[in-house]
Amino acid sequence: MIYIIDDFLSKKTFKTIKDGANEFKEVKTPGKSFWVKEPSVELIAHFEDRLEEIEGHEVMNIFSFFREAKEGQDEDWRIHNDTIINGQQPDRALVLYITSPDDKLNGTALWEHENHGETYIGESDEEFDRMLEEDSNDKSKWKLKSVIGYKENRLISYPCEYFHSKYPNKFDGQRVVLVMFYKII
Repeated sequence: MIYIIDDFLSKKTFKTIKDGANEFKEVKTPGKSFWVKEPSVELIAHFEDRLEEIEGHEVMNIFSFFREAKEGQDEDWRIHNDTIINGQQPDRALVLYITSPDDKLNGTALWEHENHGETYIGESDEEFDRMLEEDSNDKSKWKLKSVIGYKENRLISYPCEYFHSKYPNKFDGQRVVLVMFYKII
């Protein structure tokens, strides 16, 4: 199930986050760079508390970060899912939209792979790696299913096995989101 919560944070908390969404650092991974910033321990604890109310169960953060994409930076489609994060298998991923570069349609896209459908549930590490290397930027292998549109302070949460990407892949201005991968205990 995918859920969307508008005005997820109080106006005061959201303004504090938005004002601090700067000074991103490049993190290089094999074949990809990300521009990220680590959130505070207090902010993650706040998210966990709110998510526990929503989920009705204890929630444990596996990994979270602010992420920036802008012109000339982070412009791949990189359609993927998030089955293993920091050596663990999260249940869900969330995105909190913080800034958007323009009024055009942008947000989070959900995709269907030509062979695997809308989700990937661990056939093999080799196939997962192959998809990241060969298919993630080849739109001929994918069918766009939907786009959950950007709205400031909108939170979306979805199962980690869903194929997704940012939408669109390139921005003229700055796009900032908070991403969190979590387990339901």
